[in-house]
Amino acid sequence: MTAKRLLTGFILTILLLSANRISAQQHFTIDTISDEVFARMKGKSFPNGCTIARQDLRYLRVLHRNAEDSICHGELVCNKRIAQDLIDIFKKLYEAHYPIERIKLIDDYDADDERSMSDNNTSSFCFRTVPGTKKLSNHARGMAIDINTLYNPYVRHNRKGQLLISPANGKRYANRNFASPYKIEAGDLCHRLFLEHGFTWGGSWKTMKDYQHFEKR
Repeated sequence: MTAKRLLTGFILTILLLSANRISAQQHFTIDTISDEVFARMKGKSFPNGCTIARQDLRYLRVLHRNAEDSICHGELVCNKRIAQDLIDIFKKLYEAHYPIERIKLIDDYDADDERSMSDNNTSSFCFRTVPGTKKLSNHARGMAIDINTLYNPYVRHNRKGQLLISPANGKRYANRNFASPYKIEAGDLCHRLFLEHGFTWGGSWKTMKDYQHFEKR
């Protein structure tokens, strides 16, 4: 093979890689909440009496890979203050082939958090309270995100000492001695990226554990 053919092949490879990267970047977008998206949210994640302004929210489209390394399209709504953070994080997770099973609006589950978590769905905004309290969740402001929810459940004891796990079908994953590509662990890429962007992880909380949860104040 001549030097000219080698050089031509190298240039074509670089151009192809660049084109693929540009194509992928086009799938990571931030938009205001369109009427079409808002129609899906209204009465669900955005119920009557919602105190968060629509203009403070953003609609994101991202690419992600599942455990089989298939490329998937995802969508989520979050607060405009963390929109660029999430885009940057999901780009790096996608490029690193970090597995996330699905990223769908929680409105596809009628804003039922248990149903969404049971389906291992990743989501952010939902105007709701913290389970078992009257306090608004950080999800109500769109300042939190739950990732690979089935395999990274919310675990706490109530005042009677009873163990509560959400989602209920995630009970087997409350004990963290299991192996799964969807498991979030301290020090893994997902954990490191969120901390680098100023988020805290529910898996490090002392009085309860929320292994799926990252939030920013």
